[in-house]
Amino acid sequence: MRTGTALFGFFCTLALLSGCGEYPPLEVVPSVDLERYAGKWYEVASLPVSQQEGCNCTTAEYAAIDGETIRVVNSCRKGGTTGELAEATGTAYVVAGSNNAKLRVQFFWPFRGDYWILDLAEDYSYAVVGTPSRKYFWILSRTPTMPEETVQELLARLQQKGFETARAQRTNQGCP
Repeated sequence: MRTGTALFGFFCTLALLSGCGEYPPLEVVPSVDLERYAGKWYEVASLPVSQQEGCNCTTAEYAAIDGETIRVVNSCRKGGTTGELAEATGTAYVVAGSNNAKLRVQFFWPFRGDYWILDLAEDYSYAVVGTPSRKYFWILSRTPTMPEETVQELLARLQQKGFETARAQRTNQGCP
């Protein structure tokens, strides 16, 4: 395992574990079909995580292991669209009673971080994932780009849920 890969995974876990301030309960989608959720997602925008600084072409790939666990592979190109590939592999565990809308992701034992699905298109073309602390969110799409109107609608909904959307950053998906 390359050092960059190990550090990327560590920081992904650290980001998910960070702080849980005092907030009203964060609502998630009613249910998630894990088979439909599986596959490749492109990060369109996120609340910046310092550990992702310099990341381009960020993707997440999910594959069901069984009915309650998912293999997670996060990757990005560091320093530019042709930069070194940084990759982290982990496991996501369904939180009991959440209808698959709340997961706990683990890149390094024993640490697990929250991964809550806050918004999901009916056709599973986009998803919004966040943490109950409201420190982090990711807007994901099945394609490298999505209509600006959709991004703005999702950001408005995130703001209503208490996220600082003014600090949101767009992800460069202009990979060769």
